[in-house]
Amino acid sequence: MIQNKINQPIGIFDSGIGGLTVAQAIVNVLPNERIVYFGDTAHLPYGDKSTAAIQAYAVKICDLLIRQQCKVILIACNSASAAAYELVKEYVGSKAKVLNVIDPIVQYIGKTYPNKTIGLIGTKQTVNSNVYRKKVDELDQNIDLKSLATPLLAAMIEEGFFNDTISESVINAYLSDPHLQGIEALILGCTHYPLIKKQIEQYYEGKVDVLDASQIVAQHVKNYLEQNSLSAETLKGDHHFYVSDFTRSFEESTRIFFKRQVHLEHYPLWE
Repeated sequence: MIQNKINQPIGIFDSGIGGLTVAQAIVNVLPNERIVYFGDTAHLPYGDKSTAAIQAYAVKICDLLIRQQCKVILIACNSASAAAYELVKEYVGSKAKVLNVIDPIVQYIGKTYPNKTIGLIGTKQTVNSNVYRKKVDELDQNIDLKSLATPLLAAMIEEGFFNDTISESVINAYLSDPHLQGIEALILGCTHYPLIKKQIEQYYEGKVDVLDASQIVAQHVKNYLEQNSLSAETLKGDHHFYVSDFTRSFEESTRIFFKRQVHLEHYPLWE
């Protein structure tokens, strides 16, 4: 049974293309694994959606990923991890292991930054859910978490505005907010944000550690597969990419996120 599972793909989903930063990191550390990616472009961004709406989308997406026989389903979106992880875990049951992008980062913070002041930027859904604060407090490591919702960033990145003066102004306006003063590290609490990591680092001039969650999450997936003897030995078949709404600009952006040409298949969630 486990032998069959080994060659099954890793399912990854996100509200749009942000999760491709995680998919790219996973392909780098696990070159033998096949990826099935779903970008729910019809409903992005998730950051300003209600918890109930995000849960409804997540369950529909998981139906597809289960049909594709994914051995692991990674919720590669902080908003969806905050809103739907517990529900999805219950819904998927024993059909696949469900992982999220929040727990690995919290574990990393606990190991690396006890007794420190840490910043978090993310969508309204992620920040207002207080999921990071609860989990960091549970570590009992005397970590002071300062959070700021930065709702313009994901939309700005989806539209291709990064590494230019527009994004620089928006980033600097957010990072200079009093809520983030005195931090020693900053969690990029949205899978879009690795694309603006360099600009964020430039703002801090090396004085603050900027944490790219995609690398931390990829390592977490790798550890899980190894510990459960589920790592594929050779790459069998191609990666598969689905979107719930198709646009040409999305295909362009996908290349930037995933650093390679990607064929997108249109798969509407509701007919």
